[in-house]
Amino acid sequence: MKPIVVVTDSSAYLPETYVDQYQVKVVPLSVNWDGETYRDGVDIQAAEFYTRLKTAKTMPTTSQVTVGAFLDLFKPLLDAGNDVIYVGISKEISASYFSAVQAAAELGNPEGLVIVDSLLVSMALSLMVIEVCKAAARGADLKECERVAYEAYPKIGVFFTVETLDYLHRGGRINSAKRLVGSALNLKPIMEIREGKIELVESVISRRKSMTRMIDLMERKIEGKRPVVIAPFHALCEEDLHKLEQMAVERVHPSQSILSEVSPVIGSHVGPGTVAIAFIAG
Repeated sequence: MKPIVVVTDSSAYLPETYVDQYQVKVVPLSVNWDGETYRDGVDIQAAEFYTRLKTAKTMPTTSQVTVGAFLDLFKPLLDAGNDVIYVGISKEISASYFSAVQAAAELGNPEGLVIVDSLLVSMALSLMVIEVCKAAARGADLKECERVAYEAYPKIGVFFTVETLDYLHRGGRINSAKRLVGSALNLKPIMEIREGKIELVESVISRRKSMTRMIDLMERKIEGKRPVVIAPFHALCEEDLHKLEQMAVERVHPSQSILSEVSPVIGSHVGPGTVAIAFIAG
């Protein structure tokens, strides 16, 4: 059986511990800002990005992974005798999936290359990637690893809240009226990734209530399933990150907690002050 190389993209912001442990290949999306292009997580890191974003007069845009970048990654891995599975950002959020599919087609759609649309992003995506990595480390073949990815999906959830609605508005996620009303009332939206898209769950009055409500929603989704792994992550609001983690630990008693950050590419659309929790149960 051929060695399996797991590939993901920078939107996952997979913690370096797992990148190193499982030798995951991470292909970066791009942030375009003031005439410069930065590879997500390579040329610009989260803390630097959000600090700059808070006072920026111009807003960054983002770019998908190109077909060429996938070809440059996939071909040498395949030529070296590996099987490759790419588990990437939801195609409803980024066209990177389609770039990967096109790259596979240009390579002749080799049997040793599998492209998985996770329908997820950020640490929710990372949780799926970790499940695939564990399967490969156990000796699973490529088809088994693909099956593990799809079987993990219904076990994974993610909720997040933002400090301001402005970034969601700029990205077309909410209209001007909702932004103005929400800002006037200090409403904090609670969002989730549902069928690959960012969807509004509900809005609450305060930041504290939004964090409490996220734990309520997570607990309802888990429905007593065990084991539970939680993955709180944030965009320049580390204090809230730890509060959210503590609340989750007290409520659902996870077997593991993995902390991370929102990648700059995703942060371009949600902004600094975003705090989130992903989880996998069962």
